[in-house]
Formats: sequence, C-alpha cells, structure tokens
Amino acid sequence: MKKKKSGNSDMYAVILAGGSGTRFWPLSRETTPKQMLRVFGDRTMIQQTTVRLRGLVPDENVVVVTGRKYAFDIRKQIADVCDLSKFHILVEPEGRNTAPAIGLAAVKIKKKDPSAVMVVMPADHVILNDDRFRLIVREAADLAEEGYLTTFGIVPHRPETGYGYIQKGAAIRGTRGVQSFKVRRFVEKPDLEKAGTYVSSGNYFWNSGIFIWRVRDILAEMKRQMPDLYKGLLEIEKAVGSAHETDVIGKVFKGLPSVSIDYGIMENAAKVAVLPADMGWSDVGSWRALDEISEMDRSGNIISGNVIDIDSKDSIVYGGRRLVATIGLDNMVVVDTPDATLICSKDRTQDVRKVVDELKKKGADELIEHVTVERPWGSYTVLETGARYKIKRLVVNPGARLSVQMHHHRSEHWVVVSGTARVSVGDKTYNVHPNESTFVPVSQRHRLENPGRVPLEMIEVQSGDYMGEDDIIRFDDEYGRHEA
Repeated sequence: MKKKKSGNSDMYAVILAGGSGTRFWPLSRETTPKQMLRVFGDRTMIQQTTVRLRGLVPDENVVVVTGRKYAFDIRKQIADVCDLSKFHILVEPEGRNTAPAIGLAAVKIKKKDPSAVMVVMPADHVILNDDRFRLIVREAADLAEEGYLTTFGIVPHRPETGYGYIQKGAAIRGTRGVQSFKVRRFVEKPDLEKAGTYVSSGNYFWNSGIFIWRVRDILAEMKRQMPDLYKGLLEIEKAVGSAHETDVIGKVFKGLPSVSIDYGIMENAAKVAVLPADMGWSDVGSWRALDEISEMDRSGNIISGNVIDIDSKDSIVYGGRRLVATIGLDNMVVVDTPDATLICSKDRTQDVRKVVDELKKKGADELIEHVTVERPWGSYTVLETGARYKIKRLVVNPGARLSVQMHHHRSEHWVVVSGTARVSVGDKTYNVHPNESTFVPVSQRHRLENPGRVPLEMIEVQSGDYMGEDDIIRFDDEYGRHEA
C-alpha cells in the first residue's frame, strides 16, 4: 500500500459489470450483455470504462463486480487493455441489485484501507469527455472527504421517462470549474408531463448512477437504513482474507435483500451532494441513444456494417456481414444479426424490452446467445438446428482444450476440417486428422483438445432428445467453470 498524501485518502474504483442490457437486443444477449459490445469504437464498453480510470485510480485499486457467467469474458476483455493481474474481479454468487454489490465491494476495500474513497460506476455507460470526467471525480472526492455521499447529475436536454431525477438544493461551492449542490430529493422515473416540468424548471438532473463516497460513510448509511444488509456484510467482512472467504460470501450473499443503492440508501441519506456532469454522458439505455453519441451522415443517419441505404433520413441501420439494404426510411431503427432482426420506430425503442419479455416466455435461443459464441478455448457457431439435431462449427485455439464432460441427452459426431484433434472418449485417447471423424456416445466422458500450433476447425453434429448447452456435466475444467 502506498503512503498517503497528507489530508487525502487513497481512491478506489468499483465498476458494476453485472447488467444484462436487454433494451439493446438483438445485439445484446444474456451471455453477451451491453458492457461486452463494441458499438462505440474499437473497444468494448467495459474496456472503455477501465481505460477511463487511468491517471485517476491505480489499477490495483480497481474492483470489478460481475456475475459468475460473465467473469471469464470480463477478465479476458480487461486483459486486452490493462494489466489484469492488478485488477480485482469480485464475482457475485447471484445478482442481488446494486446495494449488496456495492456493499460487498465496500467491505473488501475497507479491509485494505478503512479511510478509502470509492468511485462507483456502471460498466456500460458512454462518456465522451474522459478528461472532464476525471476532473469532476476529483471534485466529488473532495466533497466525499467532508462526509458527503456524492453523485453525478446530468443536465437534461429533453423530457425523458427512462431516467430517475435528482432535484438540487442549495449550492455548496464551485471549484475546478465544477459547481456542487446539496440534494433536495431523488425522484423515481416520471411520466412525460412531469419530466417536461422537471426539465423546464432547471432544478433537476438525470440520475447518472455514478457515485463517490468514503467507504466508512456508505457503510454507516447501510447500517442506519438497511440493518439486515449491514449485518450480512459484517459477516462477510470477518471472512475477508481467510481460507473460507468464498464459502462465506456464497452463503451470506444469497440471503441479502435485493435493493438498488438509490432506493435503499440515497433517497434517505443524511448528507448528499450532486455535481452537474457535462462530460458527454449516455447510459445507452436504448438504440435511440446512438443519436447522442454517434456520428451521423448528411441525412441524419447512423450507418454501420454491410449496409446499402437509399434516401433514408434520421434513421439507425446496424448490420453485420450480411448485406442490409434500406430504402426511404424515416426515423427508424434496423438492427440485423445472423439470427434476429429488429425493425422499429425510434419512438418505440424503449419497447424492445417487451420483445425480450416475449422471448423469455418462449424460452427462445435468440434471447440467450448469438449464433457464434466465444468460449475460453475458442468459439462455436450454430449452423443449423432441427427437432433432434444441431450442427455446429467449432474452432479450438492452439494448445487449448475443452473440459472433461458428459451429456445425458445427446451423442456427438466430430469431423475435422483443419488442424489436428486429440480426442479422449472413455479410457481411449487418439488423434483425428483432416477429413477424418469420430463418435462420442451418450453418457460417455470425453474431452477435445488442440495439440497443434494452428487453430483446429471441426464440424460437430449433435443428435438426441435435447441439445441445450446446460446438458453439460463437467468433471475437470481448467477455466474453473461449473456450467455451460
């Protein structure tokens, strides 16, 4: 731990990376939430968020809170832009909303530094002016040193029913070119009429979901307002650093109340400040948000991918490899992926969640994952699915291997296209070369690996009563996974 400068606490950052981002469907899926997408540049949103902290928070003081099913991909993406060995990836046993997630990170940080100031921010927001963001954080950190729970407020430029609002009170001070105010109240998402009133008054901000406070102050508010949560966090805190820490977190966390930090703490906190944050912010809560942060052509269109457009205006057309042709669109959104296409008016982009709800009812694959799915060992692409079969293309990275596994409901036939496969079925291990094939029976333990120096490409034909990815029983896995 570095020696502190006089009068200042070390700063830590907590990145919340467990959200699903369903309103960004069909690009976002349950296995590929919004923070893992490359829509706004060459980096994913989680990568942009971690890079944004450079020069503000040391890498070793960054805590990323995420779910078990996202942990590997989060680590991989961070490793591409930062020194992963310095980061702390904190895996929630299950999603319990933001108050428990923040509380868990707070007790972990407190164990290292009881006087720490922590910045809490979502992983899936866009901020166009990183320098301005860092400046406002430093001003907020000074307020936090005075005992304020501080938050960023976004000056609204339109009536918006998708955000909560913050009403400002008396001015506190203005330094670094940043004015701060006491918070009079937090307001839940309003209807359109109330939102218009808030905007015209000039006294309300959008709630950004970015917070800065001292660890001891947020935990004190949790003790006062959410004693059940605080009691569980104390039990976890006692186990931090011990051999049974993971077991205690797994046991206690599941019983914590599922409450947002806004509702559970901020709305009734004793000392809260808001700082207007003019930094090019967007939570990218719907496809229409691209209008605020993306470059448009002369007709007001945002075009991406393999797209031919004729005479459209004020529209968003997002394509992939497949050609998308559009003619004469006006104020529309078109998003094309290999297995699903979204077409809607810009005015209805918030209703994408209704599509997601219908997909949930049907148990549709298009909600869960894309046709091509990244795995620690490589990737697979679903080529075709029938009533009792599924055909995939597998690509296994050089030196990588899948887990030792078994399936209760399907057999698998593997055909090697390129590279060499080392296959273990039961007690036999053998190599399979290009234009050769092998068979894995139902309920037989097996493993696939690539012993070579070039990618292994295979065609897999599954046959059986059920081909879901959850029909995988793992016995040995070097990536620490227990489910698909």
